[in-house]
Amino acid sequence: MFCSEDLGAFYLDVLKDRLYTTAPDSHARRSAQTALWHITHAMLRWMAPVLSFTAEEAWQVFAPGKSVSIFTETYPDTSGWANAALLAKWTRIRDIRDAANKEIEAVRSAGSLGSSLQANLVITAPPAEHAMLAALGDDLKFVTITSAIALRDGEALAIEVHPSKATKCERCWHWRDDVGSDPAHPTICGRCVSNLCGAGERRTVA
Repeated sequence: MFCSEDLGAFYLDVLKDRLYTTAPDSHARRSAQTALWHITHAMLRWMAPVLSFTAEEAWQVFAPGKSVSIFTETYPDTSGWANAALLAKWTRIRDIRDAANKEIEAVRSAGSLGSSLQANLVITAPPAEHAMLAALGDDLKFVTITSAIALRDGEALAIEVHPSKATKCERCWHWRDDVGSDPAHPTICGRCVSNLCGAGERRTVA
């Protein structure tokens, strides 16, 4: 469940844009790599008693020269990783993301949409959830893997999906109005131009 759902279907899925599109030495990309480093170190140790040969082979590639064998290592101290409030917050955000994916899939099945990145969302949410989503700022679209999101106040959660009328960036695949804004890079968006040639975008959550 942890590998397939928490990591594969959510965390790594969201993280791909940050790893693929931000500048190689940017804080956003390096912080993601650091988190993955800690996760991998922990997981190799956890799996070693069960998948001994696989863990040992992976360890020699992942941490060459660190130790003779993974079986000379100890389990990491992950006690500081637990945060009940943060877990509850992201569980709810994932529920809303799942609801959005269901609406996106319905529009896609009707033939009006390609990938989720072509979708613009309008999310109506009650005050507490509206505040929670708004706190993610522009990073909310990366969590849902869409190109744009508008938030509205309402009494109950409701999600609208609209196919983007913007142009697709050939680098990040987001549909944005600023594709071609830099004549030197006519097929990519302003975000990608900044990540390639400028100061780079600021990412705080996703």
